[in-house]
Amino acid sequence: MVQATAVLTASVDISDLKARFLAAYRWMLIARVVEEKIAALYRGGKITGGVFLGKGQEALSTATGMALRKGDVFAPLIRDQAGRLAFGESLLDCTRTYMGSRLGPMRGRDGNVHRGRPQEGLMAMISHLGAMLPVVAGALLARRFRGVEDTVGAVSLGDGATSTGAFHEGLNLAAVEKLPLVLVIANNQYAYSTPTSRQFACEDLVDKAIGYGVAGHSVDGTDLEACLDTLQRAVTAARNGGGPQLVIASLLRLVGHGEHDDAGYVDPKLRQSSLGADCLELAEQRILREQWATAKTLRDSQDEVQRQIEEAVATTLREPLPDPNTEDWCPLATRHLCEGGSEGR
Repeated sequence: MVQATAVLTASVDISDLKARFLAAYRWMLIARVVEEKIAALYRGGKITGGVFLGKGQEALSTATGMALRKGDVFAPLIRDQAGRLAFGESLLDCTRTYMGSRLGPMRGRDGNVHRGRPQEGLMAMISHLGAMLPVVAGALLARRFRGVEDTVGAVSLGDGATSTGAFHEGLNLAAVEKLPLVLVIANNQYAYSTPTSRQFACEDLVDKAIGYGVAGHSVDGTDLEACLDTLQRAVTAARNGGGPQLVIASLLRLVGHGEHDDAGYVDPKLRQSSLGADCLELAEQRILREQWATAKTLRDSQDEVQRQIEEAVATTLREPLPDPNTEDWCPLATRHLCEGGSEGR
């Protein structure tokens, strides 16, 4: 009887892993394809401003978005399209913001990457390094003051952000107050073009957890299953009163800092190392190896995703741009605290 129960449990675990893995793969795929489309539109002069791709970081980003649930707070960064989608952002929110549609969540304002829906827990991104950490710490404190329980806040940062004052102040506050905060660091080996060897002297960024008195987790950022498991454990620990959790994921950004950057400063040895592996390709190989899907099924899924994205772009291209002569603009906080107004969706 014990043996039968063990076999049944293993079967359930494998089934759950398959479902989670396939769902995560789909978010990764959508993010990769939509960003490739955005890059093409940028090169074609259809997008004003910068374009920053998350190629190589989709596994970590997706795992973060999937570990959260409705009612939580998520502060993504520029390479978190996959996590945004997994957390509930629509493709139209992405295309509308990049292309300046007046029907997007930011109504065609504030750059093309600073979108969010704060009332739904999706924070509008602040570009400047560690600045989102104290923002989310403040949001969690506000919820505590209002008596809101069973909520978690996740912040995505890069390795360069760990060298800033905002990082120190935000994490120190979160640690002292034992806030349910998960700090996800994508250690992609470069802060723009500055290598990690010129950023910090500790052997591993996860060592910083000890100094702040928080729990630390290390994960291979190219391994989707490892990312899913690690982020779920970190979020669960934070939700259950374990205080802040620091997650360090090792990987390599597979593109330049932005589409304007050729990344010629990246050490070729890094590209050839395990850090330079493409997490999406590795996920596809795992799916085929485990026979969770066939090559044809994956191709069909890719074609379907491509159609979805083309439809979102076509819809956005037909929408109006903001007109400064007719805009009735005011700061968000002074009009109903409602992002997007009546045109938000």
